[in-house]
Amino acid sequence: MVVKVYGPSYASPKRVLVCLVEKEIEFETIPIDLFKREHKDPEFLKLQPFGAVPVIQDGDYTLYESRAIIRYYAEKYKSQGTDLLGKTIEERGLVEQWLEVEAQNYHPSIDNLVIHILFASALGFPSDPKIIQESEEKLGKVLDVYEERLSKSKYLAGDFFSLADLSHLPFTQYLVGAVGKDYMIKSRKHVSAWWDDISNRPSWKKVLEFGAPF
Repeated sequence: MVVKVYGPSYASPKRVLVCLVEKEIEFETIPIDLFKREHKDPEFLKLQPFGAVPVIQDGDYTLYESRAIIRYYAEKYKSQGTDLLGKTIEERGLVEQWLEVEAQNYHPSIDNLVIHILFASALGFPSDPKIIQESEEKLGKVLDVYEERLSKSKYLAGDFFSLADLSHLPFTQYLVGAVGKDYMIKSRKHVSAWWDDISNRPSWKKVLEFGAPF
């Protein structure tokens, strides 16, 4: 059964796509134009009542929220493709810990930067320099914690690539690309080496063939 992924052009769906590539799962993509508000169409809202991407359909099974989706496929196909969960329950715990760090500490500041630097005018409100400054300062403090962690292990959960690392790919691509703040990564030796490693994985390069996230 081919997995259907809705909204492949956007950052969060790319989190799902890179997981599917790592797990060697066949998929097809269904475009959703957020600027045309296709995510608010009644038919789409039947799949995702909050009107957001991504959504996957796997046969008669529907799931939304990108981090829930990647956890689902990493578990369902644990023995296929790259093991993204770790080999022990302790490693799994660290994977889950850093997934939560990404969602709760790392992502919000980058999301603010993306919205206020790239999309404020398109979304109909003025960019707020104060939010940009505060978000950069908060993200810098988070990245300092990452620098310390990555001085001790190659990847966030240990010496193996996992969902914890994978989940950072789409929005860090924004940070070093269109947002124009690559110095936040490059100025930290161990974070920079980690980013060079994970962003050069064949799976991410394949996902970028769908276009850089926007």
